[in-house]
Amino acid sequence: MIPSKMDTPERPFRVQLQAAPYGKKKAGNFYSTPNSPEMAKPMIAVGHGNWRSNKKSMNSSVPNAGAKGSSGRIIRIVNGHDHSVQCRVLLNLRTTQPFEEVLDDLGQVLKMGGAKRMFTLGGQEVRSFSQLRNEYAEVDTFYLNNSSRRSRTPSGGPTMTGSNMYLYDEYDPPPRKPALSARNPTRQRVLSEPDLRHSSMGNHDSSIDYDVTEVGSGKEPARVVIKGNKKVFFPPMHQKIFDPTPPDKRMQLSWVYGYRGFDSKKNLWVLPSGEIMYYVAAVAVLYDKDEESQRHYTGHTEDIVCMDLHPSREMVASGQKAGRNRKTQAHVRIWSPETLLTLYVFGMGEFSVEVSAVAFSQLNGGSYALAVDGGRERILSVWQWQWGHLLGKVATLQDELSGAQFHPLDDNLVITYGKSHLAFWTRRKDGFFERTDLIKPPSPTNIVCLQFEPDGDVVTADSDGFITIYSIDSEGSYFVRLEFEAHARGIGSLVMLSEGTLLSGGEKDRRLVAWDSMQNYKKIAETKLLESAGGIRTIYPQRPGRNDGNVYIGTIKNNILEGSLQRRFNQLVFGHHKLLVGLATHPDEEMFATAGQDKCIALWRRNGLIWSTQTQMECVSICFHPDGGVLAAGTGDGHLLVINSENGNPISRFRVCGSSLNCVAFSPIGDIIAIGSQNGSVYLFRVSRDGFSYKKYNKIKGNYPLACMDWSVDSNYLQTVTTEFDLIYWDVKTMTCGKSPTAMKDVKWFTQTCTLGYSMAGIWNNRFYPMRNTISTSHRSSNHDMLIVGDTDGHLRLFRYPCISPRAEYNEVKGQSNTLTTARFFSLDQSVVTVGGSDASLMLWDLVEE
Repeated sequence: MIPSKMDTPERPFRVQLQAAPYGKKKAGNFYSTPNSPEMAKPMIAVGHGNWRSNKKSMNSSVPNAGAKGSSGRIIRIVNGHDHSVQCRVLLNLRTTQPFEEVLDDLGQVLKMGGAKRMFTLGGQEVRSFSQLRNEYAEVDTFYLNNSSRRSRTPSGGPTMTGSNMYLYDEYDPPPRKPALSARNPTRQRVLSEPDLRHSSMGNHDSSIDYDVTEVGSGKEPARVVIKGNKKVFFPPMHQKIFDPTPPDKRMQLSWVYGYRGFDSKKNLWVLPSGEIMYYVAAVAVLYDKDEESQRHYTGHTEDIVCMDLHPSREMVASGQKAGRNRKTQAHVRIWSPETLLTLYVFGMGEFSVEVSAVAFSQLNGGSYALAVDGGRERILSVWQWQWGHLLGKVATLQDELSGAQFHPLDDNLVITYGKSHLAFWTRRKDGFFERTDLIKPPSPTNIVCLQFEPDGDVVTADSDGFITIYSIDSEGSYFVRLEFEAHARGIGSLVMLSEGTLLSGGEKDRRLVAWDSMQNYKKIAETKLLESAGGIRTIYPQRPGRNDGNVYIGTIKNNILEGSLQRRFNQLVFGHHKLLVGLATHPDEEMFATAGQDKCIALWRRNGLIWSTQTQMECVSICFHPDGGVLAAGTGDGHLLVINSENGNPISRFRVCGSSLNCVAFSPIGDIIAIGSQNGSVYLFRVSRDGFSYKKYNKIKGNYPLACMDWSVDSNYLQTVTTEFDLIYWDVKTMTCGKSPTAMKDVKWFTQTCTLGYSMAGIWNNRFYPMRNTISTSHRSSNHDMLIVGDTDGHLRLFRYPCISPRAEYNEVKGQSNTLTTARFFSLDQSVVTVGGSDASLMLWDLVEE
């Protein structure tokens, strides 16, 4: 807020700059009228950041801007009809715009209806930029007149805009407590039209750089700067008191849905407790299928890439990818599955990209652990992990390395395998390695998994479906003892059971086959999984050491199955396996629905799946009807799917447009559904029969792709955020978009999923965390007291609502490395569910008291 003339003494001016389009006339008023109390002193446009941090650099630029012969000059312009209205501007003297048009712009800014003439204090008329640059170089005050005849009595004006002109403040910034007008102490400052424009327009880069001005008492607008583009959000007349303290609740992981099989191998184990262990994103999951319960190891700071179970089955080694800072470096953690406590950490600073493989030695009781760096050189290292000692390392120089393992009969022999690669590495006492290649370039063979016979012979499987057995001769050299085609195409997993039976799983043909290693790998039995289950990624015995034939299978479609060759396989864990964005929570119950690009829509309860249904189209958005009986899902090709939420049966399907339907939302009473598309338009449909009947209502044309949408409480308005982070308002009654932010500041919103707004300003440049990434999702709680926020780095933060200042504190967790595409509260605000985008991770977080 600008101090009034009664409140603020004259002081040396402080300068703050803002570029504005030069020579472009704006419709409407730039500033409040000169008769208003706020115009006792000229308005300012606040620049990027806090003025105190920029004071030194700004003041140092002023003498240069006003120097003779420079391209710009700081001058004071005064309204010739009202000398109390004046301001300082930085004028570009080398602009190609005619001098008369510049005068016209200045007149528009000074509320004169366009200036015709400029005069000095002595009455001399200024007719060109040349005169300003030379003849009147020492004059800093000029008067504007809109009369075509010469006037010897100049009068004055307010503030200015233009990309060749910059706005200046004649005074120091106001104190932290805003000054109030003497006539009306509650009256708010009216901002300039350029400020209004920035809240609904912009052109942004995908790598976002943020800046937010300090918000004081809640009376002044909040300004967010995204890559140099200013957004201004105006406070409502009645704003809830801002509380900067963190919420009284924190997030505790309750359930992890799905399984990560689409891009990883050897990621399923069974613990002595009978729990199934696997990992999703940055969480290791221990699932008890009998009790329908989960435990979680959350010690990792980034996504888990590899894991191995100690020979004693009492410890686990897991390796993660590298993050952005030292605290999130790639490393290996040794932890206890019984207590979920971290026992050892090694490799900090040794791995550049990620730990792509980890394994325990076998013969010495697991005293050694190997790790492979996912960087360019694919460095293999061997560690005595109890002490964190590096015993030796070597660069394998393999572009595509699938894995590495210790030989079960020799702790100093490591085998690495991958594309055109199968090598044996013997570690000497001095730490150096001797290499023996069995497969090397230009061989096209791609080894994807490896097992050992009881006598130590090596069994490999490749991407062409062949199984090969390597034996060692009397001289210590390896040779191919047997090779046969086991599957039509690639093999996903090999498991050697204790009695000598080899199980192989087809990644493409979905076949599970048993082979008798004692009878030259004669086929014993086989079965085939359903197409909906997906190809086989991992096989693990249900009861290791027993020969009952029951196994768990992890698939490339992120499912876990249980069964055997003698009986059918049942689905134990279900998950999406492609990009997952669509998420909606039930309006009354603790249920939620998801829609993914795997053409699957699913309804979930707290600890598992209720139903799933396959569609013919990739889905990108979903919402519940307010009655909860119907789901509406938007597809990537412009169709709207209507699903019965009771059983997953389709109700109807119709084409909306030819673009992706990025967001869908029912009005508060459910009589209209609004659909935001990639083409920037909003499509409206009348809804009847509790969401079972739809009729096209109208279309409001827009220009920028839409990402999220909210209805107003009275169903008269919509607010949307574009993919370029522009906040746009829509009038449903008049079928228009681009409503003025000042006119919309007091509108009450039924939901708040849009990531921009006055009540959201504090999440963009919070002083307690670095903003190297973008806010990707947000949601306000039903009680309007909490705000959940996710970003592109996987952080999930819980704020109090409203969050209007960068001083706002929060509670934070991190469950993954990838973008959190959507986060939503349950209806009673007791839990939050999140989806992870590209890795299709799906997690439920309970809100518990601190």
